[in-house]
Amino acid sequence: MINSDKKKVVIWLLSGCILIFLMVVIGGITRLTGSGLSITEWNVVMGAIPPLNEQAWQEAFDKYKQIPQFQKLNYDFELGDFKQIFFWEYLHRLIGRTIGMVFLLPFLYFLWKKKLDKEWIRKSLFLFALGGLQGFLGWYMVKSGLTERTSVSHYRLAVHLIAAFITFGFTFWYALQLMFEKRESNVVNKMSGFLKVILGFVILQLVYGAFTAGLHAGKVANTFPTMDGEWIPAGINVMSPGYMNLFENLLTVQFIHRGLAYTIVIMIVALWWISRKENLSAHQKKAIQVCLLAVSVQFLLGVFTLLYRAPVTLAALHQVGGFFLFSSVITALFFFSKVKLVAK
Repeated sequence: MINSDKKKVVIWLLSGCILIFLMVVIGGITRLTGSGLSITEWNVVMGAIPPLNEQAWQEAFDKYKQIPQFQKLNYDFELGDFKQIFFWEYLHRLIGRTIGMVFLLPFLYFLWKKKLDKEWIRKSLFLFALGGLQGFLGWYMVKSGLTERTSVSHYRLAVHLIAAFITFGFTFWYALQLMFEKRESNVVNKMSGFLKVILGFVILQLVYGAFTAGLHAGKVANTFPTMDGEWIPAGINVMSPGYMNLFENLLTVQFIHRGLAYTIVIMIVALWWISRKENLSAHQKKAIQVCLLAVSVQFLLGVFTLLYRAPVTLAALHQVGGFFLFSSVITALFFFSKVKLVAK
């Protein structure tokens, strides 16, 4: 690709990144407001059109009345209440459809104009596959709350969330590849390996963040730094079989979420400390500094979210913080790849 073509593809990829970010944020608000089950059908084409009159609204509300969430939790809802939760789920799905169109139409244009070589066609198709998988996982998650449960499965929620982060990660990585040209250089291998470990812990933390959210585990043991006065709460091993505590015991899930937070903070501080003694490029130094800033802000957001029992605003900001922490680690790892990257 020539430079003008690269700029167009970069804009395309970064637009996708921004939309995925919005999708994750709105998805978090949808979950926090209990809105995710308000639309009980998955209609890819006609579902893009919201109810346009009172009769259509009433029909949608009647479908919602048939699921356990209404019958057991929201039985006192009026049509106006339903419209409020419908808004967030509809907006979440609308952004998902928009992402599909934003990826598809420019891709067809680039293909028609022969702007993409075989490598970038493969990468584009891979992103399409991830996007399609994400849409399927979203509906698979919603289905778990339509028959017996009053909320979605926290396991499916975690899979849906991680799929979104993975899709963003690859899209952002591909954009970085075009934004920076490569030049052969030595790489600090220990830094690159350390960043890969940190990324693994961040992904695991995102999983446990989803577990914490899905189980409402952030509404118990709302003290810091101890958990209701205990460093290791007595109730973390009460379920049988014992391994289920790791996934379904609210205290244990929150305990692990806290422990992973401490671990990630220590690892990134250690990374920053080690980096001070290395001969790094300006991009590498700045990337590590951004990681340090991101993990500091995210840790504080986590503490305040916990202390205030996960209100919608703080919990949504905490999820945004997780997104920026993930992005900062991805960026740092990119600049510590096997080549030196210089801005064009």
